Amino acid sequence: MSTLTTLGALVVLLGLAPGARAAENGEWAVYPAASKLGGRPYFYLSADPGTTLTDRVTVANKTAAPLTFRLYGADAYNTDRDGGFAVRTQKERQTGAGAWIRPGRTRITVPARSAVTVPYTLTVPADADPGDHPGALVALDERIAPGGDGAVAMGVQRAVGARVYLRVNGPTVPALAVEDVTLDQDRPLVPGSRTSTALVSYTLYNRGNVTLNPQVVLKARGLFGRTLLDRDLAGIPAELLPRQKIRLTERWTGSPQLDWGDLTLTATAKDVRESGTVSFLALPWFAAAVLVAGGAAGLFGLRIRRRRALSA
Repeated sequence: MSTLTTLGALVVLLGLAPGARAAENGEWAVYPAASKLGGRPYFYLSADPGTTLTDRVTVANKTAAPLTFRLYGADAYNTDRDGGFAVRTQKERQTGAGAWIRPGRTRITVPARSAVTVPYTLTVPADADPGDHPGALVALDERIAPGGDGAVAMGVQRAVGARVYLRVNGPTVPALAVEDVTLDQDRPLVPGSRTSTALVSYTLYNRGNVTLNPQVVLKARGLFGRTLLDRDLAGIPAELLPRQKIRLTERWTGSPQLDWGDLTLTATAKDVRESGTVSFLALPWFAAAVLVAGGAAGLFGLRIRRRRALSA
């Protein structure tokens, strides 16, 4: 059986949070041209619509052999999996900073244990929307490493990108929404036989034109306003990029087995605060079955009495 080889994955490393260090994977690094590695880990740029900026990017080869790269600009986005900072591949359509970046050379060979610096321009269209347009300058390794087994083999290319934080001058509008809040409860059949849990799901949506650093608080209140839960949530992305939305979940262990109330998620960032709420009814399955059976029996009895009254 013949083997079909496809380029099935592209791994792009973009470093840690802003201010941490230059993006690298142990074999090569990509960073703004500076006096030393990581001296300026990311590009922080500001421009008016219709203007062109010039800068330089450095690609450093840490291995004992020459490496050849493709250089390209890419738009950034938040991943569906965890909201992490990611960028489009070279084959994807770029519509923001990725489309406006033009490296002086799109293909470079970097000698062993050396670095090559390449100039680039970033031309902001005259009709560009104001606000943040995050992206990256990516060095894509031309080598395709084998990955996977079987009849269909997967080829893997690796890339490293230096983040580009571009702000187009003009009005900035921070806006955040908490949408589609749901609660999926898992309660025991017999009350008290085990701990009940609930899965809280919600969508965090940056509706504005600036990058936000959101924090989310989860609160649940039961009958008579009793506080059942008050928790600062972890796993929130450090950066929620403009016009990006992500679906997040939170496990609530020890959720009530008998209660009625509301669950509220409150998201805050600089100059914004928004909430989303869902109501819940926690009722043990056994008790619910008894109530349903009792209600059905009551309705049946009422119909019998009415029939007897009509026939009398």
